[in-house]
Amino acid sequence: MNERSRMLSEDSIKKVLFKLSLPATVGMIVQALYSLVDTIFVGRALGAESVQGIAGITIAFPIQTIIMGIALTIGIGSASIISRSLGARVHERADIALGNAITAILALSIVMTILGVIYIEPLLRMFGATETIMPFAYDYTKIILYGTIFFAFSMTLNNIVRAEGNARVAMFTMVISAGLNIILDPIFIFGLNMGIKGAAIATVISQVVSALYILYYFTKGMSSFHFHIRYFVPHPEILKEMVTIGTSSFARSASGSLMVIVINNVLAVYGGDIPIAVFGVVNRLFMFTFMPMIGIVQGLQPIVGFNYGAKNYERVISSTALAMKITTVVSIAGFLLLFIFPNQLFSIFTTDQQLIEAGKAAMRIMALALPLVGFQIVGASIYQTLGKAKPAFFLSISRQVLFLIPLVLILPRFFELQGVWMAFPLSDGLSFLVTFVMLAKEYSLFKKDIHPDLS
Repeated sequence: MNERSRMLSEDSIKKVLFKLSLPATVGMIVQALYSLVDTIFVGRALGAESVQGIAGITIAFPIQTIIMGIALTIGIGSASIISRSLGARVHERADIALGNAITAILALSIVMTILGVIYIEPLLRMFGATETIMPFAYDYTKIILYGTIFFAFSMTLNNIVRAEGNARVAMFTMVISAGLNIILDPIFIFGLNMGIKGAAIATVISQVVSALYILYYFTKGMSSFHFHIRYFVPHPEILKEMVTIGTSSFARSASGSLMVIVINNVLAVYGGDIPIAVFGVVNRLFMFTFMPMIGIVQGLQPIVGFNYGAKNYERVISSTALAMKITTVVSIAGFLLLFIFPNQLFSIFTTDQQLIEAGKAAMRIMALALPLVGFQIVGASIYQTLGKAKPAFFLSISRQVLFLIPLVLILPRFFELQGVWMAFPLSDGLSFLVTFVMLAKEYSLFKKDIHPDLS
């Protein structure tokens, strides 16, 4: 048993979760700065056109989310296979999963880039771009699309790095990328006077460096995986399992994109450019709040996957319960920050008082059920880590597709613009109830496996 396997199976759960989650959390927080920094610098650089610039980035967001969703499909799907294979000590299967993940994401990235560039204008119009927003959204999105292969590659392999228990390297991958983006943004946006195009160029350069770093990690023998040409040949059985498990990640990202598309179009009807910009800022602040929770989940996944593969169910339950407690504390802290300081947070992005006032009212409504989100994030990820594709898929789409989108379409008919903001806490509450019921049932099944005499 190597050191990483011993750590996952024997060390104190608190110690292991902290060791794996801290780098992941730091990495995710820094990663969240990507969109935040782009939005802040664009909002500040464009002055009187800050509303349209921020709205342009908001309109482009679904395309980035879809790319991320496909990368996570391959990355988390292969990571689940790898974690369970390492736990069961079937090491060659883990090597094959890595090789197939690389083959799949490179092929898919090329297809996404070509289709995105060809259909960029129809996509942006479908995503809610008005005539005043379109020039900004087009300039930003077209450049971002050329970085697809680097963004998708690094995101996919980052999940695999975590699956083998090397959270520190995964953190450095994100820190390097986001840190470089923060440095390059003001250079391209202000120094070279490139505006929103400069923000996109800075992002793509950062993604290229991130991809090169993680490629160096795998090719220079730092990883425990083995490379052989036969591992890159597609294995239908591995690819099918990878996609089946990872589908819930794609469903989550795709439903997030669909949610943004629907909300942008509804906001265009009930308010125009300012509400779209408000939603863009609030959505990024929410993402920044969610990132520490996602980092904790990323630290939890290799522990759960390894011990589930080793049939150590007590350790699966204990680590999951601890992660839920921590994410709930984080979600409550996030709620307090967003609810108490909305004016100060919006003022970071813009000096437009109309945008700040509209954003303050919207954010306080949207954040009402935020304390419930930590439980949901852990709950949805558990099924994916266990390789249970159907419940993972259901939980991935429940909040945004089954609850939020219908509420966004219905409530504005009665409450106009306020109805859009009200849909968020209502959907969070419903999603929490569904997650709680499903996990209670899963917990009872685990207890029967641990104590067969209770069945």
